[in-house]
Amino acid sequence: MNDAREVVVLRYGHRPGRDDRMTTHVGLTARALGADRVIFPDNAGQSAETVRDITDRFGGPFAVELRDDQKAIVRNWNGVVVHLTMYGERVQDVEADVREAVGLDEPEVVGEASPPRDLLVVVGGEKVPWALYERADFNVGVTNQPHSEVAGLAVFLDRLFEGAELDREWADADRRVVPEATGKTVVDADGGPAEGNGDGAGEGPAEEKGDESEGAGGTADRD
Repeated sequence: MNDAREVVVLRYGHRPGRDDRMTTHVGLTARALGADRVIFPDNAGQSAETVRDITDRFGGPFAVELRDDQKAIVRNWNGVVVHLTMYGERVQDVEADVREAVGLDEPEVVGEASPPRDLLVVVGGEKVPWALYERADFNVGVTNQPHSEVAGLAVFLDRLFEGAELDREWADADRRVVPEATGKTVVDADGGPAEGNGDGAGEGPAEEKGDESEGAGGTADRD
C-alpha cells in the first residue's frame, strides 16, 4: 500500500496451540488495514500458512515471513519502532507525532513534509522484555485498558493512515466480497459466483484452538 515506506507488523512471541488464532488474526488485520508485511515467530507456521492463503485468494500485495530473530529485528530496525502496549501513551496524543516520524504528515502551507521512514509495529504476546519498551520510539496504548492486541493493532493502523487504507485496491485477487446491506456474496475475479459463496468465504481462518484473552502487549518482563 505504501510506495515510499514500508509498514511492517512484528508479532513478538507465540505459543503454539494457545496463540494460533490470535497470531493469525494479527496477520489478517495487518494485511487488511494497510501494512505491507507481517513477521511471525518461526514457530507460527500455521498462522503464516493461513494468512498467505487469504492473500492468494483475496489479493495483495502482502508478504508473510517466519523469523527466529525477533530481538535482533527490533534492535537493528532502520526506521521508527512503535510498540503497542496498554501501558503506552494514548494513541490520540501521539498519532500525529508518529505520522510525522514516518513521513505521513501533511506539509504546512510553508514547508515540506517529513521524509519517509520505514515503520515497525510490534504487537506483543504474553510477555515482552523490558528492553523493548526502552528501544521503541513510541510505546502506544489504545484506551490503556486490557483488551485484544488485535483490536489495538486495528485502531492504530486506522489512525496512522487516517482511514485511507479502507479504500485500498487489491491486486491479483481470485475473488472479492460484494458489499451489501444484507447477504454474503463473494464473486470470482471475473464476476461469477466464487466457490463457497454464501458460506462465510474469507471471513477468517477456520476455528483454531487458542486463548483470546491476552491483553494488548502483555506485561513487561523485567527479568
